[in-house]
Amino acid sequence: MSEHSRLTQMLLTGAINRRNFIRGMSALGVTSAMATTMATSLIGSSALAAMPKKGGHMRMAMGHGGTPDVLDPALILNGALTAMHFAITNMLTEINPDGTLRAKLAEEWSASADASTWTFKLRKDVTFHNGKDLTADDVIASINHHRGEDSKSGAKTLVNPITDIKADGKHTVVFSLEAGDADFPFKMGEFNFPIYQANDDGSLDWQSGIGCGAYVLKEFEPGVRAAFERNPNFYMLDERGNFDSCELLTIVDTTTRQNALLSGDVDAIDRVDPKTANLLAKRSGIVVEEEPSKLHYTFEALTNMAPFNDVNVRLAVKYALNREAMLDTMLQGHGIVGNDNPISPAYTFYDPDLEQRTYDPDKAKFHLKKAGLSSLEVGLSAADAAFSGAVDAAVLYKESARPAGINIDVVRESKDGYWSNVWQHKPWCASYWFGTPMPDGIFTIGYAGGAGWNATFWDNTRFNDLLLMARGELNNSRRAEMYAEMQRIVRDDAGTIVPMFANDIFATSDKIGHGKLANNNEVDGRMFFERWWFK
Repeated sequence: MSEHSRLTQMLLTGAINRRNFIRGMSALGVTSAMATTMATSLIGSSALAAMPKKGGHMRMAMGHGGTPDVLDPALILNGALTAMHFAITNMLTEINPDGTLRAKLAEEWSASADASTWTFKLRKDVTFHNGKDLTADDVIASINHHRGEDSKSGAKTLVNPITDIKADGKHTVVFSLEAGDADFPFKMGEFNFPIYQANDDGSLDWQSGIGCGAYVLKEFEPGVRAAFERNPNFYMLDERGNFDSCELLTIVDTTTRQNALLSGDVDAIDRVDPKTANLLAKRSGIVVEEEPSKLHYTFEALTNMAPFNDVNVRLAVKYALNREAMLDTMLQGHGIVGNDNPISPAYTFYDPDLEQRTYDPDKAKFHLKKAGLSSLEVGLSAADAAFSGAVDAAVLYKESARPAGINIDVVRESKDGYWSNVWQHKPWCASYWFGTPMPDGIFTIGYAGGAGWNATFWDNTRFNDLLLMARGELNNSRRAEMYAEMQRIVRDDAGTIVPMFANDIFATSDKIGHGKLANNNEVDGRMFFERWWFK
């Protein structure tokens, strides 16, 4: 790709702003007037009017967070922690709004012919908030933090294929993998892998909260709030890190969060209730944003204990769910029906030929009978910490399952501590999952045998084998066949029920400005503090 083409692509994807595009083109010999004309033609005059400005105190309220929260990158269990890490530090790469990769702490990367060795060259203009220069040792300590037999990291499965990490000089890191992985640079852009400073013994100093990101952490009260100030030495300050200061508030209750925006107590909120989104959009001074996403709501059953250790019981509760009714009631059309696997049409390698599972009480009874049961009594735990309206969704599930002889007891759990006390602990619970750039990411984190975030403790040998084969397969046709089989296996055997994929709906004051929105995670990839500005 030529430098002209690279700059054009970066402008279109939001990786650089208009000023930096013109500056880059000028360095290539293009006149300023011509570069300005090119920018106007590429992104339009209306987009050019929305240029980033510096200043102001931005307040974001999220329906995430709890008192058990810690900054440990190995224990990022909710969206609030994700947003915090994106604010105070950076990853090696970043996912662009169009799903491609852009350079972040790594300015470039390359692979061996079989994609089993990856070399990342680091930027040389990055300093931590305490003035220390970023080096290869910091990257090594940050990734090693998730490795090892004793690691409790939810991302441990993602780093298990790494056999060695070494520095090649001060600003180059070389990763050796047990097999090829065509998606490895995408994984290094995931929220799981923020880069913090290395201690002298090679361990990671995450406790201090000193990162190299756009904002310096000033206060952190878990489950309540976090406060940040702009990092004046941020290496991307020309185009990112526009607010003077920021505040992240945990307001789990949907109505309270929405009222905070309406009253002007906050400038933006996530997870707008689909049932009230249209009404909210009509309010003066409020902008409701909606993006199709990979976000999906789930009901997760532990497959390592009765009754869900029997695949026929799992199939029975899957057929007992009226997905269409739940989608219409809960999302009011702001999403699509799920098919009991995490891969939506937004993904590369989505299998459009996989038959859609439909509501069928008779099939549910059939599978109960195969499990040796005439009926089933089972509890389903839920709280709005899982997703907005999760308790109501569980009640709807209860009603649709009754004709199949499945009696669901909806257990209303506390919002605080839901992810530490309910998820992966109670036999069946409501949950949600973010998207990942490629199918390998979410399959590896949430479905591989032994994965830290394998919420149902499901372990399928064929699936695990295919996951490894697909990861190292460089032929996309063969890779597509493998991912199609994996989607079918998850749908028919795993303990996760996926009723719907939800559009990402959030709302802001009309004073907030932003570029093209990413949908790899909620609310512009949860990078709103770094990417947004006041108009």
